[in-house]
Amino acid sequence: MIHVENLHKRFGKNEVLSGLDLSIEDGGIFAVLGPNGSGKTTLIKSILGMVIPNRGSISVGGIPIRKNWKYRKEIDYLPQIANFPGNLKVKELIRMIKDLRQMPSEEETLITQFHLKPFLNKKLSTLSGGTKQKVNIVLALMFDSPILILDEPTTGLDPAALICLKALMQKEKAAGKTILITSHIMQFVAEVADEIVYLLEGKIYFKGSMAQLQKMTEQKDLEHAIAAITTTTADV
Repeated sequence: MIHVENLHKRFGKNEVLSGLDLSIEDGGIFAVLGPNGSGKTTLIKSILGMVIPNRGSISVGGIPIRKNWKYRKEIDYLPQIANFPGNLKVKELIRMIKDLRQMPSEEETLITQFHLKPFLNKKLSTLSGGTKQKVNIVLALMFDSPILILDEPTTGLDPAALICLKALMQKEKAAGKTILITSHIMQFVAEVADEIVYLLEGKIYFKGSMAQLQKMTEQKDLEHAIAAITTTTADV
């Protein structure tokens, strides 16, 4: 589904991605983990075409993305930080995104699930961070695209909204969708991810299942397993 080969990206003198190779197959939830500055967001934005790599290639669905913007219709994206126009009402933003995408949408069910009806007529500038994140999730999940990319989706969510998000992700996975997530919340990753990709300094140091990671690091939980990888790579 997503194939990345020999990806390099440099910002000035800072090399963020260094010959990265990655294949994400159809279906399942894949977590891209790593410390701040490891290249997670740059990788995601490269897949989305928002960052142009210095070298390397990316294909989605077997088709190279270079000079091919139409592939983005196959992807729904939840950014880590959503900068909404503060003067818009929630319902106006949802309508604007629907008009831009020109695709069938199912926002009403999501609005009900995340208890957003009381906020539809409120301006985005008046919303709390958690409520903005719920709006962000609705915008990302209301279309029926085969690929979901969710960058830190749990930010600001209350326990009820987090439970709802996890249930929705499992529903999308059962429908055969490919879901790529980043998160610093290891418990969330351990609960939802089928496969883990660990980045450090622009390179992949591990790719595999939770069970494989536990066996390799001899740790019982994800948090300690990731810490073990970080310590090992820091000593290399």
